[in-house]
Amino acid sequence: MYDYFLRGKDYYEVDRKAAARVEAIAPGARTAAATNRRFMHRATRWLAGEAGVRQFLDIGTGIPTSPNLHQVAQETAPDARVVYVDNDPVVLRHAEALMHSTPEGRTAFVHADFRDPRSIIESPRLRDTLDLSRPVALSLNALLHFVPDDERPYDAVRFLLDALPSGSYLGLSHCTPDFDPEMWVKILGVYHGSGIPGQVRSRDEILRFFDGLDLVEPGVEVPHRWRPEGELPEGTTDGAVSLYAGLARKP
Repeated sequence: MYDYFLRGKDYYEVDRKAAARVEAIAPGARTAAATNRRFMHRATRWLAGEAGVRQFLDIGTGIPTSPNLHQVAQETAPDARVVYVDNDPVVLRHAEALMHSTPEGRTAFVHADFRDPRSIIESPRLRDTLDLSRPVALSLNALLHFVPDDERPYDAVRFLLDALPSGSYLGLSHCTPDFDPEMWVKILGVYHGSGIPGQVRSRDEILRFFDGLDLVEPGVEVPHRWRPEGELPEGTTDGAVSLYAGLARKP
């Protein structure tokens, strides 16, 4: 569905129909997807540029959409190393597109589930690509709203961060009901009816994922106001986007 909202071509008819039902409720769904994608690009450029990060762990990768995270990171830092993680077999079939690294850098794909963070951190492929004694940027963009509280997302994030050294970063984006609660009741009904778990969270609940970290300015913000570049596309409003995004450093 996310690929459909991004005007991609890698989705099934059932995805298109479900996405159309979401768009009938939330006409800004495509705007939200595109805004989220631009946040990922800006945050990655900041990490590779100003912060000097050379290692990235992107969980919940989704179907590759160019430019993907490794392309953005390696444009700034050709020696950047990126590990992608997803549990979707459809993404696994597209993983080859994620492997085209610069000669100086490296990319790898791990087929694993965020809800089992130990399997990610202990993956031989991850360990062969990333040096966990050096800072890593952990990217959880548009992932955590698919992990309800009963699946312990806060514990999983903490486990991952505990495995990373000082100077690492957490970047994430997350859907929120703060701007239109009734709309989200209907949207979640579509997702749940399609067998997709989901839980949107308030800004305070999203802030909890950053406990113990030092937030990068401007903190947790709607993504189109997180270090914006240029004019916003028409229709980019808080209500249409209904996301929060942020980036923080591990002391």
